[in-house]
Amino acid sequence: MTSARSPFRLDDDVALITGGTGGLGAPICRAFAAAGASVVVHHLNDPERADALVAELAQGGARAFAVGGDLTEEAAVEQMFHQITEQFGGCTVVVNNAGMMEEQSFADMSLPQWNRTIAADLTAPMLVSRRFARQPDAHGAIVSVSSQLAMKGAHNFVAYSAAKAGVLGLTRALARELGPRIRVNAIAPGPVMTPLIDDLARDPDWVRERTQGAVTGKLAHPDEVAPTVVFLASAAATLLHGQTLHVNGGGVMQ
Repeated sequence: MTSARSPFRLDDDVALITGGTGGLGAPICRAFAAAGASVVVHHLNDPERADALVAELAQGGARAFAVGGDLTEEAAVEQMFHQITEQFGGCTVVVNNAGMMEEQSFADMSLPQWNRTIAADLTAPMLVSRRFARQPDAHGAIVSVSSQLAMKGAHNFVAYSAAKAGVLGLTRALARELGPRIRVNAIAPGPVMTPLIDDLARDPDWVRERTQGAVTGKLAHPDEVAPTVVFLASAAATLLHGQTLHVNGGGVMQ
């Protein structure tokens, strides 16, 4: 007697994780591999770390390979999907995780600073999602990483907050246009403990300021966020379209 396949498994899926070598991206790659997916680890000028992560995933039994490129450039996105098609025949899941966060007061922010953030945090997810949808017989899921700042805003992060709010609008519009063949959803994390903030996280005042208002009152660990991304890509979330899951410890409740 055979048991039904778990709706949380992704054994037949190929998942592209953009920014896959980052503090949140790498745990997302590991979580997809643990769920049975083949994993495409995208990086920007970080081939050694990408290759090391691919080797780690392969050692655990997963199929994985690395691709590089600047996702704000259309040609680079096209080349990335060409490589994915050659390696795996295409992909069924995209996780728009890559991005940037630059602190700058609004009055002193330059137009190049604004454009750089919008390009990395909003235009790149659009380009990747569009190319994903253009695959022959495209189906599966898109999960984009937004931020609780899309709802709350923050001093000195106007461009980032605006871009991440744009990601939520993009998510809802794509869900209506691409669904139900492609399910499109997002997550909105709060502050996550990554290597980029290791030094800052040692300051109790800084942590208190960043986590005030949250139910948990603490920084999230990437391993607490990654499973939600896997869930949204899985058949367990088959009725979720255009939704944003607030994996932010209660910092935003909607």
